[in-house]
Amino acid sequence: MGRARLVGINHIALEVGDIDEALDFYGRVLSFELRGRVGSRMAFIDAGDQFIALAAGRTQPADDARHFGLVVDDAGAVRRSLEDAGVEILPGRGLDFRDPWGNRIQIVQYDELQFIKAPAVLRAMGLDALGKTDAALTEQRAKGIGP
Repeated sequence: MGRARLVGINHIALEVGDIDEALDFYGRVLSFELRGRVGSRMAFIDAGDQFIALAAGRTQPADDARHFGLVVDDAGAVRRSLEDAGVEILPGRGLDFRDPWGNRIQIVQYDELQFIKAPAVLRAMGLDALGKTDAALTEQRAKGIGP
């Protein structure tokens, strides 16, 4: 019997201290649609055809190396929002920061990655005009997924 093929990520779950505070924090840094919430214990933030689940109850210390990457249309805008919010941008070549609960997040810009959103998803998000850099297109072609 064959192994199942990894297709993608449906969602990530982040533990935060307080759902309302987390929605406020992430709302100051990113533009998103709230998919829904379950009382004061969980909230769901849409990311196109994926989502982030925020769960109240962070108990572990801050993440140093463990992180996840969020794809955005404008990393410069995120950097400015982080600076305006007084959030420390972590040293390194990327745009990494920790949220108030210690979750380490890396911001990457859509046009610089081989990552592709389906045209219908981009249209629904109002982002159908997003393009790709030459380097990203080269990566896509090398994998047989680009134009």
